[in-house]
Amino acid sequence: MGRPRYQRARLVGERLVGELALAYLAETAERLRPGSYKSVRFALSLLTSHLGKHSVGDLSLTHGKKVLGYITQLSPNVRKYRDGKDAGLAELVKLSSEQEAITLAPQTQARILKQMSQFLDWCVGEGELTANPWEALKVKDRPEVHPHGVLTDDQVSVLLAAQDRVLHPALLFGLLTGMRSGEICGLMAEDITAKGNLGRFVSIRPNAVRLLKSKAAEREVPLHGVLEQLLDTALPTSGRLFPYLTVDKVVKRYAYLRHLYPELHGTVFHSTRKWFITQCERTGVPEHFTATLVGHHSARSANKLTYGLYSAGISDAQKREIVEEMRLPEH
Repeated sequence: MGRPRYQRARLVGERLVGELALAYLAETAERLRPGSYKSVRFALSLLTSHLGKHSVGDLSLTHGKKVLGYITQLSPNVRKYRDGKDAGLAELVKLSSEQEAITLAPQTQARILKQMSQFLDWCVGEGELTANPWEALKVKDRPEVHPHGVLTDDQVSVLLAAQDRVLHPALLFGLLTGMRSGEICGLMAEDITAKGNLGRFVSIRPNAVRLLKSKAAEREVPLHGVLEQLLDTALPTSGRLFPYLTVDKVVKRYAYLRHLYPELHGTVFHSTRKWFITQCERTGVPEHFTATLVGHHSARSANKLTYGLYSAGISDAQKREIVEEMRLPEH
């Protein structure tokens, strides 16, 4: 009979933050949608880049305050820059100050802190900690939404008149479909389908190039006549529609346009999506129709029934009618 094997006894708090974070992410990957998981993974990558080699039991409120101080200095796009992909938290703060004059909204700061704290709560539940040392931490500013500016018609005219060789086709897609930059970068020619007299539609779905932010982001959107013409004259007929574009390049090129045209100050590429939504609002499109087109969770009706649960959704003909009402400003 062989000698019994015993695992070495471990002290509570002995395991490394980085090791536990990997186990936590493996578990959350099983229960979260890709967009939510990506958000948690980002928060944990910030944490482990700074404290990954510390024993979890060594973490203190002082460490938490230091990490929170760094979070409040990060810019929204810092991970999209080439130098930011593998940078640690302190390096990202330095890069943020060099690249952009804006920081994460308090709402986003609070979300990142909450995700880090939820990880520590998990450590408590797993018996790796006796208590969450960051439980009392709070973002000081009220977590309100401070979005980037919505493009005005005059600013849209400036963008279109620029005829930028890198961004112009992608800008048209953003303005006339309300798609996110990552969705545009991942478009394939095979995502385009013809629906008879309703024209062509684009299917926005996960593929080999990109995942989607949430399940609600998976949708079909009719292509405006301007975009159909673009498909016929300027874009590839197979493979990626924008093979040269990444989110990183979109961010940098739009920053370049902001530098060339000061009147674009306060806007980002995502502002094209906001312009599309604003046009829907101005033409009287019901909010839940707009939500379907742009891939948001459906708005609630007046009697509090959620359209996403009780409705089959809007028809292709209704979608087509909404999109064809879009009018680009003169330029």
